[in-house]
Amino acid sequence: MPSLIFRKGLDLKHAVAGMLAENYHSAVVDRIKAEEFTYRTGRLTVHLAREFGFCYGVDRAVDYAYQTRKRFPDRAVFLTGEIIHNPHVNEKLRGMGIAFLSDDTGAVDRLQPSDVVILPAFGVTMAMLQQLDQRGCTLIDTTCGSVLNVWKNVRRYAEGGYTSIIHGKVWHEETQATASQAVEYGGHYLVVLNHSETAYVCDYIRGGGDRAEFLEKFSTAMSPSFNPDRDLQHIGLANQTTMLMSESLELGELVKASMQARYGESEIAKHFQAFDTICSATQDRQDAVITLLREKPIDLMIVIGGYNSSNTCNLARICATSRPTFHIADPECLRSPEEIRHRPVGAKQEVTSTGWLPPADAVTIGLTSGASTPDNLVGAAIAKLEAFCLGDGGS
Repeated sequence: MPSLIFRKGLDLKHAVAGMLAENYHSAVVDRIKAEEFTYRTGRLTVHLAREFGFCYGVDRAVDYAYQTRKRFPDRAVFLTGEIIHNPHVNEKLRGMGIAFLSDDTGAVDRLQPSDVVILPAFGVTMAMLQQLDQRGCTLIDTTCGSVLNVWKNVRRYAEGGYTSIIHGKVWHEETQATASQAVEYGGHYLVVLNHSETAYVCDYIRGGGDRAEFLEKFSTAMSPSFNPDRDLQHIGLANQTTMLMSESLELGELVKASMQARYGESEIAKHFQAFDTICSATQDRQDAVITLLREKPIDLMIVIGGYNSSNTCNLARICATSRPTFHIADPECLRSPEEIRHRPVGAKQEVTSTGWLPPADAVTIGLTSGASTPDNLVGAAIAKLEAFCLGDGGS
């Protein structure tokens, strides 16, 4: 029996509103928003970016997960993997008795028709969706609307004979799900991570190259049976929604220029397509932090969010271009006025730094958080900063 799929919630929004507020709301953050996103106490000034934290898609996904647990209290409820890239939120869901299929490689094959499975905000691959459908369990689909918009365009490319070049991280759940859409609809895809990889592809488009080298370089980032001599003749652009907006736009222009160089301006429409797949929430948070850095006398930036959160990492990248920046996973990383745990931009591991907070005189800190970071973590971080600057160490 095919799976029953819920895509618009379970009509229990009001029933779980109190629990969501208790777990993720912050009265402190609400007060700061009301005071022009600025908090002052003693020698400390904190400026919040005007767009930060939970975006609509994340808020909706978490809401649906809570509704699911409420609707099916006596049934086994699973997530395919992390619902969003925030360890605090995922642990809350585990504490509610929601199991993660990603914790057990054989779990999908043991699912029963009575089981309930939540699909995360990133979406899932077509292969995973087909597996779940075969098990006949109830599905709660929380896939973000911005991701669905990317999928729509990738399917359009595939059906028109265009290869999707996807700016994204090939290991990220969203990019894997997007790539699977291209294959499902008879198309091809190629995932590029950065300027260097895109430039390599563009050189091949312009003048060809070593086919074997190309296939080796992108062996884990392309569709099965990909042939660069054939599959780079018609290209459509897409992106992982949480990538750095300015970079996605820049890489798109590089690809377009290479196609113009090969086919000429008069033929470009036959060989190249691009639709706006930039997530508005991601863009808003990036624009807000750029404005904050431009308009406020910030001494240092703190960016709060999971280390595996792409949009959070990109906020840290933006900040680090002009200010000392500390990307922390949660408020507990603020160990003391002298010590902080954080992950430097571009690094793979968390480190501990000392002497991060100026020991005296006025200090102005800019603060933002990724789209998967709830307000209560922002509020807790501000409380720690206040304690540090009042001199009790907060330890």
